[in-house]
Amino acid sequence: MSSHNLFKIHRLDSKTLSWWKNRRDQIDFEPSYQRKGRRWSTSDKQYLVDSILNGFDVPKFYVADFVFGSSKLNEKKKSYAVIDGKQRLEAIFDFFDDEFGLSPTFKLFSNPGLHLGGKKYSELKRDYPAVAEDFDNFNPDVVGVISDDLSFIEELFVRLNRSKPLSGAELRNAFSSPITGVIREIGNHPFFSHNIRFNTNKGQNLNAAAKILMFEVAGIQETKKTSLDKFVEQYSVDDNDATMELTRIFDVLGLMSDLFLFRDPLLQSEGNIPVYYWLVRNSPQEHVIYLRDFLEEFQEFIRTGPPPRNRRQLLSVENWNAYKAASRSINDRTSHETRFEILESSFLRWLHLNH
Repeated sequence: MSSHNLFKIHRLDSKTLSWWKNRRDQIDFEPSYQRKGRRWSTSDKQYLVDSILNGFDVPKFYVADFVFGSSKLNEKKKSYAVIDGKQRLEAIFDFFDDEFGLSPTFKLFSNPGLHLGGKKYSELKRDYPAVAEDFDNFNPDVVGVISDDLSFIEELFVRLNRSKPLSGAELRNAFSSPITGVIREIGNHPFFSHNIRFNTNKGQNLNAAAKILMFEVAGIQETKKTSLDKFVEQYSVDDNDATMELTRIFDVLGLMSDLFLFRDPLLQSEGNIPVYYWLVRNSPQEHVIYLRDFLEEFQEFIRTGPPPRNRRQLLSVENWNAYKAASRSINDRTSHETRFEILESSFLRWLHLNH
C-alpha cells in the first residue's frame, strides 16, 4: 500500500440509534460496491430488535466516513456510505417507522411480565416508554473507514463478507477493475429496474449484465460462473477495451426497455435475457417492434407442448424438443446458440405468417 493512498479505520464516537435515525438522510445505502436489495424477512428484523432490547451483542457496522472532508468516493455527497450492515441498519429504521412489530412471542428478559408481543415502535413509545427509550438509546458499534481509493473499501467489503454466502455476481461486483464498473452501469440500466420480473436481491441483474457484455465483446459464449469470473479477471488490470461496447449495449437495452412491458411476464427468468438481447441486437430495425408479440406466441407454444401438424407451424416438433432441451442447461454455449437460432428462424417464420 503506497504512502500517498489514504486508508484508515477508526471506531466512531458512540452515538444512539435515535441519533442515527435523525441523520439517516446523510447515509448512502447504495454505494456502487454494496450488495443489492432488501433480502431480510420480517422475522430476521424482529430477531435483531429482540437482540437489541434484550442486551445481546450486535455485530459491528462499517461505514465509509466522509465527515473528515471531501472525497472522490462520496458519490451521493453524504456524510456516510454503508460498507457492511445495510440490512441491519434498514431493519432498525423500519422498526422506527412502524413497518413491522415485535415478534408475537417476544419476551423482555428484564421484565417477562410485560405483554409486548406484536407491539410496534409507536405503541411502545405510547404504552411502554421505558422500553422504547432503551431502543432509542442503544449504542451500535460503528466503524468508520476513511479512504480516497475505492479499491481499499472494496477489499474491506470482500474481507468482511468472506465467510458469508455471496453470489458470484456479488463477488465479481466487488472486484476493483475497469470491467466491473461497466457491468454495474449495464446492470443499473432502466431495463433491469423496470422491465424484468425476476428478483435481483443477489445481483442477478449484474449476472445478466456480465453475460450481455461477454456476448458483445466475444460473441455467444458459455456463461457459467467460472467463465464469467475468467472474463472479468482478464479485464481486471489495464484493459479498457470493453468500455467501448457500452454504447451499443445501451442502444439495444433501450430498444428492449421500449419493447417489453413493465415487470413483463416474458422476463421472469434471468436465463433468457442474454439470448433475447442477442435476438434484438441482430434483428432488422424494422422488425424489432414485432418481437414481443412473437415471443409471447412463441413462449405459449413452448409452454403448451409440441404443436400438432394441423396447426400453423410457428416451429416444428423437432425445434420444440430442441428448444426445451437447450433450456435445461441455459449457461452452455450450445444452449445459447440453439435457442438463438430457433428464435431467429421462428421469428422470420412468424413475420412471414403475420406480415
